[in-house]
Amino acid sequence: MAVRCKPYIALLLLGALVLPPQLFPQSVSDSIKYRLPVVTTIGTRISEPWLEVPLALTVLPASSIALTRGYGLDEALAGVPGVLVLSRFGNQDVRITIRGFGARGAGERSNSGTSRGIRILSDGFPETEPDGRTAFDLVDLSGAGSIEVVRSNASSLWGNAAGGVVNIRSHTNFEEPYIRYSSAFGSYGFHKEVLQAGARVGTGTLAVSLSNTNAEGWRWHSRSSLTLLTTALQSQLGEATTLGVFLTGASNLFRIPGPLTQSQYDANAQQADSLYIRRDERRFNRLGRIGVTFSHDIGEAHSFSASAFVNPKYLQRSERNTYRDFTRYHLGGNVAYQHKTLLSPAVSNTLLVGMDEAYQDGAILFYTLTPAGGRGSTLTENKREGANNFGFFVQDELVVDERWSILAGGRFDDITYYGQSFVKPWLNDARSFRHFSPKGGVTYRLTPTHSFYANIGGGVEVPAGNETDPVPPDTIHALNLLLEPVTSTTFEIGTKQLMNIRAGGWSGTLVYDAALYYLQVSNDIIPYRNGRFYFTAGKTRRMGAEFGLKVQLANGLSFDGALTVSDNKYLEYTVDSVYYNPNKANIVAKYEGNTVAGVPGAFYSGSVKFAPSRAEGLFLRLNCQGTGAYFVDDPNLVKVPSWFIFNASIGIEQLRIGGTAFTLSGFVAAQNLFNVKFIGSAWINPDLNVQGKPMYIEPGLPRNLVAAITIGAAL
Repeated sequence: MAVRCKPYIALLLLGALVLPPQLFPQSVSDSIKYRLPVVTTIGTRISEPWLEVPLALTVLPASSIALTRGYGLDEALAGVPGVLVLSRFGNQDVRITIRGFGARGAGERSNSGTSRGIRILSDGFPETEPDGRTAFDLVDLSGAGSIEVVRSNASSLWGNAAGGVVNIRSHTNFEEPYIRYSSAFGSYGFHKEVLQAGARVGTGTLAVSLSNTNAEGWRWHSRSSLTLLTTALQSQLGEATTLGVFLTGASNLFRIPGPLTQSQYDANAQQADSLYIRRDERRFNRLGRIGVTFSHDIGEAHSFSASAFVNPKYLQRSERNTYRDFTRYHLGGNVAYQHKTLLSPAVSNTLLVGMDEAYQDGAILFYTLTPAGGRGSTLTENKREGANNFGFFVQDELVVDERWSILAGGRFDDITYYGQSFVKPWLNDARSFRHFSPKGGVTYRLTPTHSFYANIGGGVEVPAGNETDPVPPDTIHALNLLLEPVTSTTFEIGTKQLMNIRAGGWSGTLVYDAALYYLQVSNDIIPYRNGRFYFTAGKTRRMGAEFGLKVQLANGLSFDGALTVSDNKYLEYTVDSVYYNPNKANIVAKYEGNTVAGVPGAFYSGSVKFAPSRAEGLFLRLNCQGTGAYFVDDPNLVKVPSWFIFNASIGIEQLRIGGTAFTLSGFVAAQNLFNVKFIGSAWINPDLNVQGKPMYIEPGLPRNLVAAITIGAAL
């Protein structure tokens, strides 16, 4: 099913967003109770109503995550407009893209298990490393209480790799102590056990989640195993002081099947690349983090907050015919000061000033690879890789008459890389990137539940660690001299609204949000040969529209949907072929006007759920999702076809057993219900095999089933 979209559709879409009042004759008034994502902290780093934030922002409650396997972000974020998350081979390794940022985060060279361009947080602590790479080892969806997603450019507050921000919050906001046990089984050897508990500790709450997930995998050589422990303690030390302590640890082993050519995919999509099997390409990551947060209010005008974390890592991998040991430590924190002023009865002002610091360093040992894929006895390289990311930010927000909100601010980032070889010391090098990212926004609340907003802001994204490796055949430099920071300017307008439905015999609530954006990007980093080295496109233009909708009716029916359409073009892009093929010196390729590789022109999802009140928690849910076609190479010669799949689930939510404190939940779900064969993810600007065919296809999962049951008790 092909989906073709033109840029003007975006304008028509936004024009339809101000819904005719006759469809919903009674809007939500102050006297009617309704539920909104009331408070967010990641969009503007201060507590604000969702409607007041001048950014595209989505808040997902725990209930939207509970009916999934809880393994990869592709399931959790499938219904968020503007966010495309593609599973690479069925486990937690995903390619996540927000408005084109992160599209290059797939391929071979140190890219498996990581993403680029998007900042991922857990309880406010960075999963994203100082250089902008993010691994998903410590992302715990089983213990999540909510997920906040900023789709707008957020560099003015979050710095490097903030094309978007995803914050996974632990489930610490519970009403009564509890204990829960969950077990899930599914196709291709999927098995997951989860034990969770929440308790009152003095004036605070303690949440613990322990999960163990194993999967044989659908494709050959894609077995995975993840054990993950998260604990979160939130304590109120006094009326004005809050302390949080967070501890997370994981052991994650997954094997990588590699890409296929079109002929391999057509013959047997389940197969893996023979080299990946022979070398037993895999990641074995063991890591942990302890983090502390502290906040204190001084009266109603002043407040301080601070956090600190330590994140040790021991990573092992078989990659490109070498065995590698990484011993790293990632540490840092932030401090912020907030001042609220009442300038008049109708005018208030909030000033925020703060700084972030993150540092990662450690040794990498390169060994030969044994025929069985193990660590050989010969040490071929011993080097150190380090990165430091310092940022200072300031933001001021003026609120007038509870209708107008005017925001302005900016951030200065200083990011430095260190490279030191103990075998080839002439390659020792360091490089720094500095940039200031401004931001301005305005929100107008037409009613207490309907707002319009606009913003303009700058962004920065520096090359990630492996992207700074020199371009072959350069053997003199340790760092790629061709790369500069990715800088961008975003223009965005949007609207958000909650309405009370009163039409005929129908009643309920409707929440929607929509945004139009225009992005101009300079020095867009482009992977070549499966990410073995990187160039930059001079200028890229991205524009699009996003629409998200949620409807909850009183009869138990609910609907939600998300649609994103975009147009993404290279404006200036010339490649000198001498850098990737010395035999073709003095030949250049010009890609101006070509479509940006890796970004579909449209993607969408929709679902309908029926949970009648008389059925005591029983529900039925049908879901569809798909993407339009997209190119995987800059010359626009290789295309991934569009795809469209259905999913279905049936189950019970929070059924209380016989009036006791025990509850029962469970579901049976079928993903890709009609067994559609499709390409789930693709490698950008891929390598060619010996026959000259591109190797880029990561097949999507065929029909697969999962059954889960959860038994809980209030304590």
